[in-house]
Amino acid sequence: MNKVEQLLRSAYRHFLLIQTRWNDNDLYGHVNNVIYYEFFDTAVNEYLIRSGVLDIHQGDIIGLVVETQCNYFVPSAYPDTLTAGIRVGKLGATSVRYEIGLFNEEDQMPSAQGHFIHVYVDRHSRQPMQLPEDFRTALEKLQTVTL
Repeated sequence: MNKVEQLLRSAYRHFLLIQTRWNDNDLYGHVNNVIYYEFFDTAVNEYLIRSGVLDIHQGDIIGLVVETQCNYFVPSAYPDTLTAGIRVGKLGATSVRYEIGLFNEEDQMPSAQGHFIHVYVDRHSRQPMQLPEDFRTALEKLQTVTL
């Protein structure tokens, strides 16, 4: 199994505080693995909505998840407050690879990190759509720099 490179907090471009909830914990006393995907989705959609490029109720364009992954390094548990960092690893014509790190307290190393890929489609036909210019502009602010 390949070892995953943990990305420092500074590798991310936008941050959102996420308060864990009592029901996020599982019987083992930590946040259940499936909840991390909810945190990922919340962080990305918060950014898109606040940037004014995603109308979740009536917009013509919606994102469908086609791939997702999460690696877990340090457990979190209620009542932890996590910081979700997001960045765009790849920006295509109709798709985006979002990369997310979740950080406990002021930690510089993530407790979990992962990614998901959205393909953006027409809300009604479900056919892929070119990302509108304002959408692309908002996403370009999150792009990583390759040296």
